[in-house]
Amino acid sequence: MDVPLLDIAGPVATLTLRRPEQANRLEPQDLDVLAGHIATVNARPEVLVLRLASTGRYFCSGFDIGRIDPAQPRAFEALANALEEARPVTLALLQGGVYGGATDLALACDFRLGAQGIDLFMPAARLGLHFYARGMERYVSRLGLDQAKRLCLTAERIGAEEMRAIGFLTHLVAPEALAAEADALTARLAAMAPLALLGMKKHLNRIARGAVDARALEADIARAAASADLQEGLAAWAGKRAPRFSGR
Repeated sequence: MDVPLLDIAGPVATLTLRRPEQANRLEPQDLDVLAGHIATVNARPEVLVLRLASTGRYFCSGFDIGRIDPAQPRAFEALANALEEARPVTLALLQGGVYGGATDLALACDFRLGAQGIDLFMPAARLGLHFYARGMERYVSRLGLDQAKRLCLTAERIGAEEMRAIGFLTHLVAPEALAAEADALTARLAAMAPLALLGMKKHLNRIARGAVDARALEADIARAAASADLQEGLAAWAGKRAPRFSGR
């Protein structure tokens, strides 16, 4: 009963880590479960926002160190990549400490909302573990080279204010305000035009990786330009009313 749980309610899906007694560390079977949940969400066109949350005092302590073998870093990297490439816009709700590989799961999300009092550290160098390629790429593209080196090479532990200052957190609020902040951002995102929202999310991530597909980008721009949603958005703007988007 402690495997990650998926809940879908209209345009919003929530993935919840449920191993609070072990700081929500991830076991080998969890990687497959989470990957399956992401695939399920990707197949549900009505889902526009995917939230990654957890229970207890910690967000996640990464992969179970005692279970690491040569295959596991690749499996964990594949999961983080799948989260980054998920079709919906993704939010990480960080109510507690973010450690090890969990730092990359958070960086793979489009938004990272944190509660005051949380902390972060990446102990790979201290363990003798070389971090995987896309994880380092996310560190550099999200935080910049100097901060990526600082966190990955020194295993320095930093607090919530510093996490916000270096760009790890996109939002920082009081612990009691985290749920409301997440709900407000979720509602704002879910109210956007799906073709433009999801298209820009996808291509912004590709641009950040230096992997932009110019043909696919132009196709998505043209699709949105020819959409009924654009006409609805323009009409709603002129009429000073809320738009009613259909995703077409």
